[in-house]
Amino acid sequence: MGQTARVSAIAWTATGSLAAWLWLLLCQGFFWRTDVRLPHRTEPVDWPSVGVVVPARDEAAVLPASLPSLLAQDYPGRAEIFLVDDGSSDGTGDLARDLARRHGGLPLTVDSPGEPPAGWTGKLWAVRHGIGLARAREPEYLLLTDADIAHAPDSLRELVAAARTGGFDVTSQMARLRVESLWERLVVPAFVYFFAQLYPFRRIGRKGTRTAAAAGGCVLLRTEAAERARIPDAIRHAVIDDVALARAVKGSGGHIWLGLAEGVDSVRPYPRLGDLWRMVSRSAYAQLRHNPLVLAGTVAGLALVYLVPPAAVITGAVGGDWVTAAAGGLAWLVMAGTYVPILRYYSQPLWLAPLLPFTAFLYLLMTVDSAVQHYRGRGAAWKGRTYTRPDAVPDEG
Repeated sequence: MGQTARVSAIAWTATGSLAAWLWLLLCQGFFWRTDVRLPHRTEPVDWPSVGVVVPARDEAAVLPASLPSLLAQDYPGRAEIFLVDDGSSDGTGDLARDLARRHGGLPLTVDSPGEPPAGWTGKLWAVRHGIGLARAREPEYLLLTDADIAHAPDSLRELVAAARTGGFDVTSQMARLRVESLWERLVVPAFVYFFAQLYPFRRIGRKGTRTAAAAGGCVLLRTEAAERARIPDAIRHAVIDDVALARAVKGSGGHIWLGLAEGVDSVRPYPRLGDLWRMVSRSAYAQLRHNPLVLAGTVAGLALVYLVPPAAVITGAVGGDWVTAAAGGLAWLVMAGTYVPILRYYSQPLWLAPLLPFTAFLYLLMTVDSAVQHYRGRGAAWKGRTYTRPDAVPDEG
């Protein structure tokens, strides 16, 4: 009788996982589709002016591959780049000036704001300084882009055309991350997949929905919307600043859009698991609002959705419980099937799709480690700065 009850519990758990996957497949904004790209756009008659703000801290290794792409933008209107050297120790500012002298192109201003005051993250303090420099030129739009992002020559042109055509206050593209090493192949596509599952792109672009997110590597922000939402002052403490920015703009009545990138690529390498681990764990617990109950629920949810299906297949096959094995197998199949589009987007082999439970387990460990580091007082650490008690991203409501 005890064994029957135990097997029944396993079967019910596997069935619950399958039900969760069917709900995700059909009711979570079709998050798994990768066709959300820059929407229909027509070129404006009068091209607005744009201030390009690039916060940079110790970016000398990647700047030669990214900054020239900004300098070379084929933009019909007036555009100027403001690179903010955020206390670099590797000559980032001097390198940026040298690249501008050698490559020419858009005007470049390099400046430094000094160390951030209490209550500010370093990146947002640099962004604030860059926006201040840009506003002196009275641009209609601000392009906030990271120092490791390379842009196709028509990137700014296409972004502005899409923003003008769609009336968007935020037009953001999730840069295509580098996928070359074994660990990048395993972890990076899943990062985008999980992000889209949490923030379905189709819902973000709809007016009247609460879902809001942006991708910090490429955010075209209308200056008027930034002023209305008090960007970046209103989010000065946010570790996950791109999501906080989108929520602030949407919360102030703005229209936002986020999709997958075409011609916007990250050149930053993450060759080892430790590099990727630090990238995820530095902000994972902040995403959970530093709430241990939310952490426990997240761990349980990840286990049910991603770990139960393969465990049910193995347990059911070994114990001859084919109901459990079938439920787990179907859940695993739906999981792998929804992962295929993002693997194709990244030009990765499809045999990686069944390995998603393993990758999800890594993300579970990274999330737990993020909480452990937080309670050890280390918080979110990045390039020599540690935010021991960063404020959480505001609720969507």
